[in-house]
Amino acid sequence: MNALLRVLTVILLGMMAFFLAGMLMVACAPTDRADVDGAKYTFAVLPKGLKHQFWLTVKAGADAAAAEYGADIIWKGPPQETDVAAQISLVEDMISRGVDAIVLAACDQDGLVTVVEKAAAAGIPVITIDSGVKSDKPVSFVATDNFAGAKAAADVLAELIGGSGKVGMIPFVPGAATSQMREEGFREGIAAYPEIELVSVLYSYSDVGKAMAAAEDMMTANSDLRGIFAANESGAVGAIQALDVSGKAGEIKLVGFDASDRQIDALRSGTIQALIVQNPFEMGYQGVKAAVDHLEGREVPPRIDTGVTVVTAENMDDPEIRRLLDPGSKE
Repeated sequence: MNALLRVLTVILLGMMAFFLAGMLMVACAPTDRADVDGAKYTFAVLPKGLKHQFWLTVKAGADAAAAEYGADIIWKGPPQETDVAAQISLVEDMISRGVDAIVLAACDQDGLVTVVEKAAAAGIPVITIDSGVKSDKPVSFVATDNFAGAKAAADVLAELIGGSGKVGMIPFVPGAATSQMREEGFREGIAAYPEIELVSVLYSYSDVGKAMAAAEDMMTANSDLRGIFAANESGAVGAIQALDVSGKAGEIKLVGFDASDRQIDALRSGTIQALIVQNPFEMGYQGVKAAVDHLEGREVPPRIDTGVTVVTAENMDDPEIRRLLDPGSKE
């Protein structure tokens, strides 16, 4: 009996030693992130802000591409689209973390240049989406042709007011490339109509309350104002509120950029007559895809245009338009 116990003890001790040796080998072996969490890459996707529906749709597109191409997404943005310093700090943090790529919508085309070039120097490719920077370091710029989109807005607004009268414009953030391009595009577009006068340009700073105040101010200063172009979601929502409160909804024609639920409702009710709709889902998707393609040695175009569509009450229920307004729609 004692001999049998000694044999069993030796066998048991041997099995324990084998198990512990195997655990030690696993613990000491080099790890591959793909083996640990199922992802080949970790990308930082850094929007200009977090609270607008536009950015949530960008995130949905980035998440879809990440799931398709095997990437983890770190999604972070500054508290306000005007907080350039906070966005610079976020990019610095992602450089320190050593992410595989950064997909960035820059709050300021000049202010983000230094940190973007720092990322590139550290071997971290940068893809800009929606709003770029004045640098040749980003691998690609994925965005709407904002100049052309705003020029189309001018044509639509001119048609709505019969080619004559006073109009106002609500851009968003001075110094942000997207805002600047839309302002320039609208100015050029409306200049083609000699009987239309651009009488007021007031910034919203991507704040609905400021946009509402801007619309109210331009209506007060110009009792015969006939139209407004609001260059982003918050500008349009603020203008909607101002028109509804003043009782001038439908009388003063409103053309807005983007397509939040509030804007779509206003299009149905007649407070907005047209929306210049981007494809934020595609921006997020193509931004992440471009990062993967670059890392895997595939050619990436320096400019990827995600397009714009003019949406009106007449076409908003068309199946293709509905899919654009609601990217999650199965129609």
